[in-house]
Amino acid sequence: MEIIKIITENIKGFFGMGGLIQIIKSGNYSTLLTYDGITTAIGPILPVVLVLELARGLLYKKFKVIAYKIPFFTYVLNSIIGRYLSIGMTMFCIGLFERHALVKMPFNWYGFVIGYVIWEFAHFIYHYLAHKVRLFWCLHASHHAPTNMNLSVSYAHFFLEGPYADIIRTSICIFAGVPPPMLFAIMFIDGTWGSFIHIGESLLKNASLGFIGNFILTPSHHRVHHAKNTEYMDTNFCNLLNIWDRLFKTYQPEKSTIKIEYGTTRTIKPDSFLDAYFGEIISLSKDVYNAPGIANKILYIFMPPGWSHTGDHKTATVMKLNAKA
Repeated sequence: MEIIKIITENIKGFFGMGGLIQIIKSGNYSTLLTYDGITTAIGPILPVVLVLELARGLLYKKFKVIAYKIPFFTYVLNSIIGRYLSIGMTMFCIGLFERHALVKMPFNWYGFVIGYVIWEFAHFIYHYLAHKVRLFWCLHASHHAPTNMNLSVSYAHFFLEGPYADIIRTSICIFAGVPPPMLFAIMFIDGTWGSFIHIGESLLKNASLGFIGNFILTPSHHRVHHAKNTEYMDTNFCNLLNIWDRLFKTYQPEKSTIKIEYGTTRTIKPDSFLDAYFGEIISLSKDVYNAPGIANKILYIFMPPGWSHTGDHKTATVMKLNAKA
């Protein structure tokens, strides 16, 4: 019976149903009009959609257990330690920078819009560095390892990526004057949308979302971001607003003439969770160990993935230039 109880609690925790069940039991539905109530009610939506995605795949015989293997084991490994490290880093950065904020942003509708634009800039910086600095790519690569796109991919992150991301995003936002309560509201919206844009083709074939795709980043844009096709590599770093991708020339719509190939350019052992999770770290360690001289060892850590001390670079930038030549 104890095992059944543990399994039940874990299922409720995954679906985020605990808070909603408590509201239903209490009969006090006025809580749903508060921020906490709204987040409690919306929280279970994405896990439920993930189950629907799985069910539809089974119904149409397109379901492959292996497509969910890496995200599942990553979720299990990260479910405790990564979450609490991220929360800790967020609170630490708030305490460190709040008193040094450049301005005090008002918590109203236009302040919220400005705050979200700042958040999106901070997210762009974190995400761009995650693709352009080898050390940070080691933390981010497991998210790009799956060779299929589905909602479970949103759970596939190395446990240190959350803390790294939140140090950058929280620090920039708080220093720029975004109030902590506003920041938490933005993070909730961003996290919900950031999970949704990983929705698979079994539930949403055409993911461009029509004219809306001209103003925000859609699942179609994020599928491009996860592609290893040369033309698609290192694009669409924003999460919801595409303003910074357009400004920094990293915006890339999906093209009907280029079929998306998911995964990374590094060959990963087929369906290996360990290689997907630790492979980039091992690869970097080997390059640093074998590199001649201290300078080259340091460069391997901070130069983009694909950089080589021999000059035979295979970075995304070089690959794109060669493709155009």
